[in-house]
Amino acid sequence: MAIPDWLISDERVVGIRHHEAIAGVSAEWPEWLPGEIRDSLTAAGIHHPWQHQVTAAQHLWSGRHVALSTPTASGKSLAYLMPIMAATAVDPARARLGVSCDDLRSRLGVARHTALHLAPTKALAHDQLTSARRLGPKGWLVGALDGDSSPAERQFARDHAGFLFSNPDMIHFSVLPNHTRWARFLSSLRYVVIDEAHYCRGVFGSQVGQVIRRLRRLCAVHGAEPTFILTSATMAQAGRSGAELIGEPNPLIEVAEDSSPHSGRDVVCWAPASDAPHDAAELMAGLVDAGMRVLTFVRSRAQAELVALWAAKHSTSGRAIASYRAGYLAEDRRALEKQLRSGELGGVASTSALELGIDIAGLDAVVITGFPGSLAAFWQQAGRAGRGADDALVVLVAKDDPLDAHLMAHPELIFDHPVERTVLHPSNKYVLAPHLAAAAQEQPLTPDDERWFGPTMTGIANQLSVSGLLRRRPTGWYWTQPQRAVDSIDLRGGTTKPVEIVEEASGRVIGSVDRGVVERTVHTGAVYLHQSEQWLVRELNLDDRVALVKRSELPYYTQARVEEEIHILAETDRRDLGRGVVCRGEIEMASQVTSFLRRDEQTGEVWDETPLELPMHRMRTRAMWWLVPDEVVAELQISTVQLGGGIHAAEHTAIGLLPAFAPCDRWDIGGLSAILHPDTGTTTIFVHDGADGGAGFAEYGYEIAEKWWAATRERLRSCSCDAGCPSCCISPKCGNANQMLDKHSAADLLEILLGSEPG
Repeated sequence: MAIPDWLISDERVVGIRHHEAIAGVSAEWPEWLPGEIRDSLTAAGIHHPWQHQVTAAQHLWSGRHVALSTPTASGKSLAYLMPIMAATAVDPARARLGVSCDDLRSRLGVARHTALHLAPTKALAHDQLTSARRLGPKGWLVGALDGDSSPAERQFARDHAGFLFSNPDMIHFSVLPNHTRWARFLSSLRYVVIDEAHYCRGVFGSQVGQVIRRLRRLCAVHGAEPTFILTSATMAQAGRSGAELIGEPNPLIEVAEDSSPHSGRDVVCWAPASDAPHDAAELMAGLVDAGMRVLTFVRSRAQAELVALWAAKHSTSGRAIASYRAGYLAEDRRALEKQLRSGELGGVASTSALELGIDIAGLDAVVITGFPGSLAAFWQQAGRAGRGADDALVVLVAKDDPLDAHLMAHPELIFDHPVERTVLHPSNKYVLAPHLAAAAQEQPLTPDDERWFGPTMTGIANQLSVSGLLRRRPTGWYWTQPQRAVDSIDLRGGTTKPVEIVEEASGRVIGSVDRGVVERTVHTGAVYLHQSEQWLVRELNLDDRVALVKRSELPYYTQARVEEEIHILAETDRRDLGRGVVCRGEIEMASQVTSFLRRDEQTGEVWDETPLELPMHRMRTRAMWWLVPDEVVAELQISTVQLGGGIHAAEHTAIGLLPAFAPCDRWDIGGLSAILHPDTGTTTIFVHDGADGGAGFAEYGYEIAEKWWAATRERLRSCSCDAGCPSCCISPKCGNANQMLDKHSAADLLEILLGSEPG
């Protein structure tokens, strides 16, 4: 379906790239695939595999770990289903003798081998389970294990399942602590699938990496050594990243050459005249009216509802437009899929929850409202577009943000650059230590377990012994506490539960806020927005994890002010960058919310400032920092106030642009700038990870500092605003409410530091 003329001619289009259609390359079924499996796949409509599917399957069947990184809708599932079905659904020796799968199971009562599929969400796992049942032979023993599983389903999984669909959380909380009850499954575990592996990044990826190491260790205890396959549509250097995730010293075998057929695709960069959500709604309505099936990705649940509403108002065709967000029931998701596929539903506005909760591909158009933080995420969402021989359309609508503005000025960074390498830091001691405690409770640790947990294991285990959590004996380290060690580990967040937002008058829970940002967002006196409604926070009780709120209509909004300081604990590397020196290492951060501002809702003018008494928080993490020599400061010939505003603005812009180079969100990182930092003795700009122990983002920033800071300078120079705006140096997460920012001094500083040519 061609791009509508009205879209191509619009002045808001700043870049277009056409991707040609690709013809498929088929292959023969592997010789080791039993005839029963081939018949089942043929009956399901699959008459031959694609070459990349067979290549990956052959490696898996030979016992080699594989990282399969081919685009969305390229048939990655079949690549691992072939060896898994051959190993878990049919015994090859009996199949050659003509014994049916059902007869085999009736004689044995269990599967010959087992396999495990790990997905980042329950919805995705159930989607894949449904697909496996459709493709597999009759009577295949497959099942799901998640928080919704009944006792009977859990018992079936333990005692009978050949292929189990689950998630890292369930393996962490349920299977590994009770591994003796799962001995049948673990002792015969031959394959493990990690689906959508690109989601295993940062701290979450580090946590999952440790769960995988504990799983592999216990499989070895029970006599198994499973082969892993990691799948992702958008994972750069997948072999290397996959090895880091599962704990292998060498890169996994990488299969990245896609041999499946794909339609052509046009990718459009759109710089909105007003704001991204309104332009996205306008585009969605126009494309729906042109007869397309359209999926629009937005940033929040509220935006999903609003964009769908606005698009429906713009649309003149009468075709239905709906919204989708997290929390939908399975039957609602299935109905939505069916309506989109049939054309009954013209468009859906959704958060990224849809990526992992609903099985929709082959649409006519995808509109992405705001760059989703990484090229990997962008191409993952874009991959939903494409059907048969018809060309598909992808439109990226820029939001008001330094990263989006930079990409609109340089669309080649989207069209031509490879996706970012997944960054994770499994050796982070704040992640590793609790998992070592959990591993010791599952099976006493021994020095040989450095095979799984790395060379720092012994030192951290000894520290846990000193603290009393473990006890060192001649045979190893033993857990000493009555409680379960795993219960102190939250794979997807911090170590504390979120704070609930409770309506004071009725006791109704209206929402929750992660503990890490609660003091900035729901302190006493804060205005909290929920579903476009204003709520005044009457009281914040941190001990009970409750914020009491009252529905209010107020002519102002609030903004917390945070005081932060950084102490350098250890510098691990340094090198020259331009006329300065860039370093990386370990730091301790101290932060405290000290007050909040009330700002006029219309003008943003500050009304007043109210002090707060909230606790000081300390955290050790990883950072990079840039030392600005005194001679560079002198050459600027600006006042101390201008220098402070300049380094503050440079810090903000750099934080906003790091996601262009590392697969992180600006909320994953933070920063601080100091005219004279006590530990460095000079002007210093810090950018640090926002998680205890670090997540790898700031360290990666150190490695690509030349490109990153050159892009920061270019963004400051090219932004058309007078004194700073959200497209360059104004940050939504500034602890000082964006006070003391000097865009021009920042640009001048980076010009002198880097020189006249980009670094």
